Amino acid sequence: MMKILITGAKGFIGKNLTAELRNQGYTDLFLFDQDTPKERLEDFAKQAEFVYHLAGVNRPETESEFMEGNFGFTSELLEMLKKVGNKAPIMISSSSQAALDNSYGKSKAAGEKLIFEYGISEDVPVYVYRFKNLYGKWSRPNYNTVVATFCYKISRGEEVTINDFSAKIELCYIDDVVRELLSLLKGKGHKNGLYYEVPEYDTVTVGELKELIEDFKEMKLNLQVPKLDNRFEKNLYSTYLSFLPTEDFSYPLKMNVDDRGSFTEIIRTKDRGQVSVNIIKPNIVKGNHWHHTKNEKFAVVSGVGVIRFRSMEQPDSEVIEYMVSGDKIEVVDIPVGYTHNIENLGNEDMVVVMWVNEPFDPERPDTYFEVV
Repeated sequence: MMKILITGAKGFIGKNLTAELRNQGYTDLFLFDQDTPKERLEDFAKQAEFVYHLAGVNRPETESEFMEGNFGFTSELLEMLKKVGNKAPIMISSSSQAALDNSYGKSKAAGEKLIFEYGISEDVPVYVYRFKNLYGKWSRPNYNTVVATFCYKISRGEEVTINDFSAKIELCYIDDVVRELLSLLKGKGHKNGLYYEVPEYDTVTVGELKELIEDFKEMKLNLQVPKLDNRFEKNLYSTYLSFLPTEDFSYPLKMNVDDRGSFTEIIRTKDRGQVSVNIIKPNIVKGNHWHHTKNEKFAVVSGVGVIRFRSMEQPDSEVIEYMVSGDKIEVVDIPVGYTHNIENLGNEDMVVVMWVNEPFDPERPDTYFEVV
């Protein structure tokens, strides 16, 4: 496996990249960060076969630190590579703000210029990435990205201040960034003019971002889940969960308990139905009803029982029986137009995972009593 030097290894991108490189079997990783003894840089520079230069400064205490962190250390790294005669390819983390006239942008542009000149003078492949606003797990609130700040504050019930709700922001997910950086090792990065880029990104307004994250917080109460066919919403929800306080990982559900057992709704969605768990005590029969449009799927995961059906189209038709058991988990469809019930035939509680195509609506229950 290739020997890889990663500067800024404890930063947002660095931590995610390092973790995935290890997942992919890379073991010779030279991790350099602010607290790494400087004398180790020469040893790392001698051995590296590829360099990810991710070290940089986002929010320093003084503006002079921008140039020191984003240009100064880049110069130091390149001089060290020259000193030891290492021609390894080098990738540098820049920003779309490098095109702007501010202290941060100027420092990033200076680092870009330096590395382009290095690539030409030393005949070394260089890859300059002008990243958009990045987000994902292990980012820092009030430092890396507005997403981290919003997720951190909203998950803790803290106030979020927005000056312009309609302001648009381009967001790039950390997993897409890591995937792109790994592709560089195989020479398959995405180049656009002078610069390299991560092709996947999303554009939202700051107001939309805040509203989505606030919706995520409410999901513990309304049992909703995000729209997972929406790539941005899926990635944002994963990011939001990474910022939950550890004491908030779990949340209670409403158990509807009676002498027959219990029924607990777990998840409800607007377009994918509802998931519940039904616990049935020994010798108890539940159901004895039918539906016009509502349809269900039952999966017994513990215990043993029977699910019975009778057609409402032909009321005198025979009763159909399906034996079910947690020892052989299978799904039983509950079609419309059949009255049905489920009985626990065992000596222990029977546990049934149930899906229904629509959340229960008391105004339109579509449920009609009829003994099987």
